[in-house]
Amino acid sequence: MAKTEQIVALDLDIPDAGELPPETRRYFEICQSKLGMIPNVLRAYSQNLAQLDAFTRLYNEMMLGESELTKLEREMVAVVVSSENKCFYCLVAHGAAVRNYSGDSTLGEHLVMNYRSANLSDRHLAMLDFASLLTRSPATVTDADRDRLRQAGLTDRAIWDLSNIIGFYNMTNRVAIASDMHPNPDYHSQARQQTDQ
Repeated sequence: MAKTEQIVALDLDIPDAGELPPETRRYFEICQSKLGMIPNVLRAYSQNLAQLDAFTRLYNEMMLGESELTKLEREMVAVVVSSENKCFYCLVAHGAAVRNYSGDSTLGEHLVMNYRSANLSDRHLAMLDFASLLTRSPATVTDADRDRLRQAGLTDRAIWDLSNIIGFYNMTNRVAIASDMHPNPDYHSQARQQTDQ
């Protein structure tokens, strides 16, 4: 790890790769191979290996595990929650993932600035409206909001998964903001190809 690269504003004891246990080094090598980088969120969490393990297990289940929600839909939700919370790290990182999964270089920016300006299906609009509402005003969620999701085609299991993803990103946004976590510079240029829209 380059000591000059700022990961967080907090003065955390973030270990060099050589100081990590073998299983953590292997996980980071997989990240480097698949993503071309080790996300700074993982490097920050490496200062507490028990938290890193819990975080990565939850992230992998929420974002990559079995669900009726597609990986793109999950990333779209992450961006809208992060937009409501103004979390720079997550907006940059998950905006890149939206571009990558969708093949649309503008969709991520729509979701960052104002998801209602995007050309969204009824399903996606209902999901993102729910993500926005549950983030901004959780105590106001009612059966009518859940019914709207059902009318858009989500099963109760999908609503459960959606709610967990919304909750997860509200947590990670707050940690990233509180620590002034910096996104890896590589995210900014990922999946910026032009589309025919």
